[in-house]
Amino acid sequence: MIADTVRTGAYLEALRRAVKPGSVVVDIGAGLGIWNLAACRFGARKVYAIEPAEIIQVARELAAANGLTERIEFVQDLSTRVSLPELADVVVTSIQGVLPYFEHSVTSVLDARRRFLAPGGILIPQREIIWAAVVDAPELHKTFVSPWDEPLLDLDWLPALRRAYNSWNNKAGSIKPEQLVTPPQCWVELDYRTLESVDASGTLEWQVDRLATGHGLCLWFDSELIDGIGFSNAPGLPRLVFGRAFSPWPEAVALAEGDVISVCLQAKFTGSDYVWRWDTRVCAAGGAEVSHV
Repeated sequence: MIADTVRTGAYLEALRRAVKPGSVVVDIGAGLGIWNLAACRFGARKVYAIEPAEIIQVARELAAANGLTERIEFVQDLSTRVSLPELADVVVTSIQGVLPYFEHSVTSVLDARRRFLAPGGILIPQREIIWAAVVDAPELHKTFVSPWDEPLLDLDWLPALRRAYNSWNNKAGSIKPEQLVTPPQCWVELDYRTLESVDASGTLEWQVDRLATGHGLCLWFDSELIDGIGFSNAPGLPRLVFGRAFSPWPEAVALAEGDVISVCLQAKFTGSDYVWRWDTRVCAAGGAEVSHV
């Protein structure tokens, strides 16, 4: 993640602008503590570094090596279980996965806004937008279904195949802009300054304007850290550490000009992570259903 210069550079510039001399900063998911060290360099009086994993021990060593132990307080726990003695001027998190809806990420940000952030304080990031488009990606689709779709020992592999095309991952990093069958659409905007729900759902609809083949959905996000500073992992831009999400269809669908694609997309926080659902219908120009995947 540190080697991802686009992401790291954007976060450092956002902190440079947000942190003032004497600021109190909370870093959620501190990891190695890069943002802790940067906040101190930019003038923070106190930094609370919260990280549940053992990597926090390396962050402690880095703080000591740079003479910042007295200004950084390390807390090894989930931020939702932590109480702090003072409110923060800046809360910074960088715990997105392939998409912002990842494990406890949104829950942690909303909790931090309510319990840690002082009135008028700054959240980093402050807003993220998730985009989606239908893609023509035969090779990517093949990685999901081909192990189970080809005869092997003359056995029925359908139960495994069903699970394969009902899974998604971050292998869409190689998707190029010319593989987008439809224009990108905003699925959801997460404005962390006002957001209340940790779940998301919405319907996307496109009208196809050319002959093409669809294999599923590609999803990515734009992150606005503070006004004017952010990054995106959209197709055509430099690939970031996050990759891009691919939600496969069970089979390739031939699309014609005028066809209408409707996708109901949902992300629901369940237990400790998100369960995703994408239900797609393709209808011809006259309204007859061509495919339901």
